[in-house]
Amino acid sequence: MTTSSTDPLIGRLIDGRYQVRSRIARGGMATVYLATDLRLERRVAIKVMHGHLADDSQYRARFIQEARSAARLAHPNVVNVYDQGQDGETAYLVMEYLPGITLRDLLMEHKVLTTMQAMDIMEAILSGLAAAHKNGIVHRDLKPENVLLADDGRIKIGDFGLARAASANTATGNALLGTIAYLSPELVTRGVADARSDIYAVGIMLYEMLAGEQPFRGEQAFQIAHQHANDTVPTPSTKNPRVPAELDELVLWATARDPEQRPRDAKAMLDQLHETEALLRLEEPTAATAIQRTMIMPSAVAAPSSTGDTQILSPKARHRTGPILTETANTLALKSDRRRRKGFWLFALVILFAALAGGTGWYFGTGPGAQVAIPDLAGQSPAAATTTLTGLGLTVNPTPGETPSLKVPKGAVAQTTPAIGTRVPKDSQVTLLVSSGPKNIAVPTLVGEAQNAAIQNIKDAGFRYDSKASSKQFDAKVSKDTVISAFGTDALDLTTVTTYGQNQPISLVVSVGAIPDVAGKSVADATNILTAVKLTATPGRQEYSDTVPSGSVIGIDVANGAVIRPGDPISLTISKGKEQIAVPDVINMTWAKAKQTLLDAGFKPSYNRAADAVAFVVTVGKTDPAAGTMVDKGSTVKVNFNSF
Repeated sequence: MTTSSTDPLIGRLIDGRYQVRSRIARGGMATVYLATDLRLERRVAIKVMHGHLADDSQYRARFIQEARSAARLAHPNVVNVYDQGQDGETAYLVMEYLPGITLRDLLMEHKVLTTMQAMDIMEAILSGLAAAHKNGIVHRDLKPENVLLADDGRIKIGDFGLARAASANTATGNALLGTIAYLSPELVTRGVADARSDIYAVGIMLYEMLAGEQPFRGEQAFQIAHQHANDTVPTPSTKNPRVPAELDELVLWATARDPEQRPRDAKAMLDQLHETEALLRLEEPTAATAIQRTMIMPSAVAAPSSTGDTQILSPKARHRTGPILTETANTLALKSDRRRRKGFWLFALVILFAALAGGTGWYFGTGPGAQVAIPDLAGQSPAAATTTLTGLGLTVNPTPGETPSLKVPKGAVAQTTPAIGTRVPKDSQVTLLVSSGPKNIAVPTLVGEAQNAAIQNIKDAGFRYDSKASSKQFDAKVSKDTVISAFGTDALDLTTVTTYGQNQPISLVVSVGAIPDVAGKSVADATNILTAVKLTATPGRQEYSDTVPSGSVIGIDVANGAVIRPGDPISLTISKGKEQIAVPDVINMTWAKAKQTLLDAGFKPSYNRAADAVAFVVTVGKTDPAAGTMVDKGSTVKVNFNSF
């Protein structure tokens, strides 16, 4: 079980009923959480569709289909579905919670299972699947990850997200659904699935449990798909000699390339599994599995010292005592003989038509009638994709097309025409569809909005809010918690565009208001005020001030246009008090010249004579304060004139 302290759903109450506790698993379509149903006071597993898929009608319909498909099944080997609904943007599915592991976890730990372990697990899988097939449901995504092994011993199949009506027998569309390692040949070649496609996946899982690995492997998905379509699944005993021939036959039956040669549904395979298990229990046991069984011997049996009493017999003794097998065992032996005779007949038929098969194989394999599947080229450069296609005997349209894509980077191949996975004759022309990036959609109003409202606008419009790239800054003109600007990838200013790529990130610059005014404050007080808004203040340059006392703060030293954010350092301008300068010597100057000299020096000149006319014709005798005296700049200097 995995949890995430940053997951916004953890701790949330969904639909007023389900309290989310922790995260269990995450998949491509949804995340599964452990939750408490407060109404019924029980633990449940709640499956929540990823937010970016909620607006996609195809994914939403598939999610609802899972609920409907599983809810129709009431079987001890199928995970129960309790509820399904929508809470705001959250589409959810409530299921039975099964603490334990998956079959994949078991195979990763033990790799190879014993014959009895494999048959026990297979019996549970087929029992649940038989219920689905009986109700007209094809699972279409059977794999070890979807088989749950509970701590209390229960075995259940789940995840009906790809389930469809068995009677539909329709193609899956351009993209193959399900996991490639378990896809049947008809799904690979024609995109068609029915109950026998599920049987093929079950056969692959049985092979994997017995052999310790999957039958087909490759570096790329199309290589595995090609093997499913063209190769026969080998017997598990080729990898594990301890596998009995009866289980080899069961694997080959379930994984026949022709669906007509497989069991018609899970019930048919389950019946055969029961017969196989009964037959194996009657065969010679190994030292590891030998057990003594208590049997009631009928009086008609011809055996030494036969008394009709209860006797303890080993399997070997039972073979010596005569016809003690049940009618079912006799029937199974006859069926086994018929299968062996059929095998010899098929072998002779293969030899008889070897030449014809060779010619046919050449024609359809490498000759004019050959068909190839267009491989998965998503994410490759057009040049690399062209090389791959021409290597398969296909031609490439020199003029590629374009298609929007959320997953494939711009400029790389996203899809082809015909679609990826389609089988086409050699020499067919394929057109590459190059990703133009995400589809452009309208950018909502963000600047001037409150921060929370802007974030909701981003999500509602189909974009992603990038909290890591978002920032806050001081702005005296914009109110606190209001958006100043918005940006996309590569610092794209979203105020300059009207459309932007779907599901792409958007970051916001949000105002924290104006920087506090600390003019006239002491350095200590100013530092405390600025620390409270997450600014680191330090004393800076000193200046003379006519209004701020010496030692106090004049203001903050910020360059014009500079951006200040919380956490930034900031410099304080400190007052040196009023500037003091010397009174200039204006003695013997006329009043006009003395006045201008005092003004230029930064003083306020005045004189003690009433008539300006007189003052302009006399000369200065002395000043008050006297010339050379240090006084505050801006002080008044009185001028005394010489007498006439």
